[in-house]
Amino acid sequence: MASVKYTEEHEWIRLDGEVATIGITDYAQQQLGDVVFVEVPQVGRKVEKGESCAVVESVKAASDIFAPVSGEVVEANAALADSPGDVNAEPMGKGWFFKLRIADRAQLDGLMDEAAYAAFVKKLG
Repeated sequence: MASVKYTEEHEWIRLDGEVATIGITDYAQQQLGDVVFVEVPQVGRKVEKGESCAVVESVKAASDIFAPVSGEVVEANAALADSPGDVNAEPMGKGWFFKLRIADRAQLDGLMDEAAYAAFVKKLG
């Protein structure tokens, strides 16, 4: 099973070979509430680590989704346009946002593993 890493902005990234799938965490979707709109990046777009590249809107707020690593978008989850609720129902499953061909695997080293992320969320209260 591919390992999952997490950011302080509540994105998750799962690497499978050279391609990483990115979405938001269960904690993030709970904070947002019912997701009503998702904008995903265009395939072929090159993004830098930390760059805003997608948007998720809920009944409460709109939030930017940031690239946890640099790379090129190789797939975007277009199904979220019709089914934004997938982000609430399966944030780490069919609610994924986009896939990147990562430019620098070393950037993954700065991200949290599951235990570190759980501790980070716990501190948030």
